[in-house]
Amino acid sequence: MKLTDAEIYARASKFSEDWKDAKDENKHTHAFWIDFFAIFDIPKRKVVTYFERRIDHGFADLFWKSVLLVEQKSLGKDLLKAKEQAFSYCDHLEDEYVPKHIIVCDFEHFVLYNLDTDGSHSFTLSDLPKNIKLFYFMMGEIIVDEKENPVNQRASSLMAKLSNILSATGYNKNDLGYFLTRLTYCLFADDTGIFEKNTFHDYILKRTSKNGNDLGLKIKRIFEILNTPVDARQTNLDPELSQFPYIDGDLFKNEISTPEFDSEMRELLIMASNFNWSTVSPAIFGNLFQSVMSPESRHEGGAHYTKEENIVRVINPLFMDGLRAELRKIKSKSRSQRREALKQFQEKLSKMRFLDPACGSGNFLIIAYREIRRLELSVIKELHSPQKQLLDVTRLSRINVDQFYGLEIDSFSAKIAETALWMMDHLMNRELSAVYGMAYARIPLKKHPKIVCADAIEYDWDKLLNTAKCSYVFGNPPFGGAKKRTMEQQSTQL
Repeated sequence: MKLTDAEIYARASKFSEDWKDAKDENKHTHAFWIDFFAIFDIPKRKVVTYFERRIDHGFADLFWKSVLLVEQKSLGKDLLKAKEQAFSYCDHLEDEYVPKHIIVCDFEHFVLYNLDTDGSHSFTLSDLPKNIKLFYFMMGEIIVDEKENPVNQRASSLMAKLSNILSATGYNKNDLGYFLTRLTYCLFADDTGIFEKNTFHDYILKRTSKNGNDLGLKIKRIFEILNTPVDARQTNLDPELSQFPYIDGDLFKNEISTPEFDSEMRELLIMASNFNWSTVSPAIFGNLFQSVMSPESRHEGGAHYTKEENIVRVINPLFMDGLRAELRKIKSKSRSQRREALKQFQEKLSKMRFLDPACGSGNFLIIAYREIRRLELSVIKELHSPQKQLLDVTRLSRINVDQFYGLEIDSFSAKIAETALWMMDHLMNRELSAVYGMAYARIPLKKHPKIVCADAIEYDWDKLLNTAKCSYVFGNPPFGGAKKRTMEQQSTQL
């Protein structure tokens, strides 16, 4: 009988708990991988035939012809060297035996390489359940990479079509970015618990004319309500509008012009609202909106989408690996010392500040925020038992979006970065709620990402974030090439 996703997730969760103390390559490798394969009902008698397979000059820890090669190391060992070792084995294999996937692992950290797509995914043992679908190839199934997922392509296509029509009809281009990011936030909120389920969808479907001539005005009215505290609203407000919560955070603050819609545009928006936006990760939010920008605008501004795997390659050695090692050391302390050390570590995380001086649509900041929040969640679970129901789960997390700073020359991209960080914050709050069984929506949005629309070359960074308070600077600044420099750039002497 075919395993369900829920069964596999449950098995992966048990595996991550059972093996959380494994450290030694010699003692634990075989049992570790036998149990791992058991998640997918692959029997032990088959797995043992994969161990210690000779490949030319050495022995691979685990080798499944044409499918998978594993290089296992003891906890804390260099996984980059393990990767080099694993890839060197592939150089000595006949083409038909080269595996499609390589895993390097030190029990606590996994890195999965896909040799077909040249992509990679890094995560910890505790995050294995969230990433378990990446291993469905072991059951003969192919999982599409997130950025190429038809779900995300569909979302991108719908928003691009709507944007193109608005642009073609002459809608104010300076307001377009605000309108699209607000609209996308509403679609996301409709499916992730910020709004009551389908509040936005039902209002558009039931309260607007089929010809669309009142849709722009009514959407703008929704934006106004989202920017109005509940106690400041009129008492005779339409009940359908009163269901919308107060968002704040300046997301809906600035006045924008009212777009004109027609029946075709209304139908596009209804199609978009029928779509499940909880499946669209803010990590690909910038990529979604690049389809809105013209190729000329993208090149002129240096806009480009940095893959998540490449972002992880930057932030892991820069700060995440060190922070994870510090937490592991704290967990090894005696019970009497551990609790206070955990509190101090969470306090340290809450005081860290991160800057991307050419942040674009915010991907580096978004992924870094997610990883810091997940690290904090590990601390919270050590301090507060998930079995204990808490009265106020909102007090558990001390990390917030105002610890993340960015400079971006394009106002549209800056607004995307800000909105996407709020969206990722909500998803992280949902992860916290899932552990403790209590809903957690951090609205109104009282904390703001610090994204400034300015040229990083000309702007005084200290005005945004004092140098002494900045923990890390990272990112992927645009590079247009020497031949593309303007006369002014060529005349500038550094």
